[in-house]
Amino acid sequence: MSFVIDSAQFNKKKFSILLIDWYNKNKRDLPWRKTTDPYKIWLSEIILQQTRISTGIPYYEKFIERYPNVTSLATATEIEILKMWEGLGYYSRARNLLKTAKIVSLEFDGVFPTNYKKLIKLPGIGDYTASAISSFSDNEINPVVDGNVYRFLSRLIGLDIPINTNKSLKKFKEISHSLISKKNPSDYNQAIMDFGSIICKPVSPVCLSCLFNDSCFAKTNKKVNYFPVKKSMPKLKTRYFNFIVLISNLNKVIIQKRTKKDIWKNLYQFPLIESENKLSSIKMRKKADFLFPNLINDDLILYNENGYENKLTHQKVICFYWINKTSKNHRNSIELEKISSYPFPKPVFDFIKSYNW
Repeated sequence: MSFVIDSAQFNKKKFSILLIDWYNKNKRDLPWRKTTDPYKIWLSEIILQQTRISTGIPYYEKFIERYPNVTSLATATEIEILKMWEGLGYYSRARNLLKTAKIVSLEFDGVFPTNYKKLIKLPGIGDYTASAISSFSDNEINPVVDGNVYRFLSRLIGLDIPINTNKSLKKFKEISHSLISKKNPSDYNQAIMDFGSIICKPVSPVCLSCLFNDSCFAKTNKKVNYFPVKKSMPKLKTRYFNFIVLISNLNKVIIQKRTKKDIWKNLYQFPLIESENKLSSIKMRKKADFLFPNLINDDLILYNENGYENKLTHQKVICFYWINKTSKNHRNSIELEKISSYPFPKPVFDFIKSYNW
């Protein structure tokens, strides 16, 4: 029998009080928690989507230093933002960041909105982000539902609705609305996310330190590892990218700008050959020769034998880097010392950082 959140035995007010009290004693010291500026909160929330906090902090600080307000961000070019974003991945976030900044600058006179209904209409802002900004900046009573909240509440209540379906958000929002502190929604939202992240962790949750372990459905029924429930998704399509890193003896390298309408549009890369599977050296040499006649020499070396895996939302990309040092130059080559001024997709950016130029 699942835990009934509307039953008399469950004190909703006490639940929020205990959670906020725990938060005040255990909250993490994060830069965006020291402000109620909706612009800074929005920036942090967009950066932290699909990103670890430890990774996101330097990017947040870099953006705030260069673009201290939404008006300054609105004057940036897409290439500048993509370069600033480089290494985070999911570049649609960066493009929507710029779109939203321009809308706020023009239509809201540079005053970032704090109202949920206005926020939800802006590019790149969904229910979670709108709830977070309105709550943290203006104390609006809008519960946040992120992965930590899904996990904590599904275990606590025993709710077995798959969390990766549209139906689940509606149900979890309904439950969260009944639990959120009406006096202090901002701290409640921060608290429930931190509690899910620190105590009710995905793997090896700290049940002995949990304030609610006596009433937790998952713990009582030994189903902690069962929750949250996820609907099985179709197998990701696998693509194989073979990048040719052509380095001349004049310390130049060929790069190309992606112009196709995809998530890497307007980013730069090394010449690319896509294949249906991993290529042998002989097959790769033939394809490279066809792409660059009389430019590839015998010294075509595979840098990473196992390939670098890059998981995207609907596909998995395995990247291979083929190094070729040549005495010839190409019109699309740039000086190696200038490579850091161009924005690259995350897997290419990671390679550039790791390769001993």
